[in-house]
This record gives sequence, C-alpha cells and structure tokens, in this order.
Amino acid sequence: MSDLIFRDAVRADLPAVLDLLADDVLGRTRDVGEVDATYEKAFADITTDPRNQLVVAEVDGEVVGCMQLTYIPGLGRHGAERQLVEAVRIRSDQRGQGLGRSMMTWAIDQARLRGCGLVQLTTDKSRHDAHRFYLGLGFVASHEGMKLGL
Repeated sequence: MSDLIFRDAVRADLPAVLDLLADDVLGRTRDVGEVDATYEKAFADITTDPRNQLVVAEVDGEVVGCMQLTYIPGLGRHGAERQLVEAVRIRSDQRGQGLGRSMMTWAIDQARLRGCGLVQLTTDKSRHDAHRFYLGLGFVASHEGMKLGL
C-alpha cells in the first residue's frame, strides 16, 4: 500500500471521518449528518482527552480509514491499562486490500508500547465478516457484550 500512514485526526478530517461512519450498513442509519455543533463537541472532547485518540488512516493524502482508541485504567489484571478499539471503518472502495489488518496491527502495537495488558473491542452481532476478521487477528470472543440505549 503506497504511503499508508496512521495519524491523529485533526479538525479538517472530521467530514471524512463522518463519511466513513456513515459508509456502513449500520452506520448509515445512525451516523448520517453534516458537521454540526454536536459532532464538533464530540470531536473536541475526544481530541483533548489524553486517554482518547481518534486515528485516521491516510493513503496518498486521502483519509481512507478511522478508529478511536481509548485507554482505560483499571485495578483488574494487576492494575493494567487496557485499550478499547471503537468505530473502526475502512472506506468501502478500499476494503479487501489489507488496510484494516494494517490499521489493527498498528493499534495493537500502540497498546503494547503504552504497556497495556489487554486490547478489547465490541462488534455488532450482525457483522459476521468483522467477527472473522477479528478472530483472524487473534481476538477471542470471550465475553457477551450488552448495551443500554439512552
């Protein structure tokens, strides 16, 4: 992949990130919209929080992927911090080229560098391709996740 880089998102990336979130079967019903005050606030909250990182994948100057990394302190696992990976998206015209694998490998490397004891993520039960993808990276479906919409 030519000139693939991972970097922290900047404000100018926000429209591309929102497009990535909406470029998805589930996302198009919940993440559609123009940049507004709500998205601006969420972006600012993420990018100013030292335990959060909004990352974009860029190829030849174009944003083609994104993910949010959150570092969670805890007492479990002898006080080990864990990395939570959320909102992983690859632009639909870029899927199947290994970009997702490169992006997740980079995220896992970041967790190791930070000294995390665990990398965790959730994926919707309907995302069977994503399940195979994460299992192929060595993730184990060890827990049943639950959510409560508010």
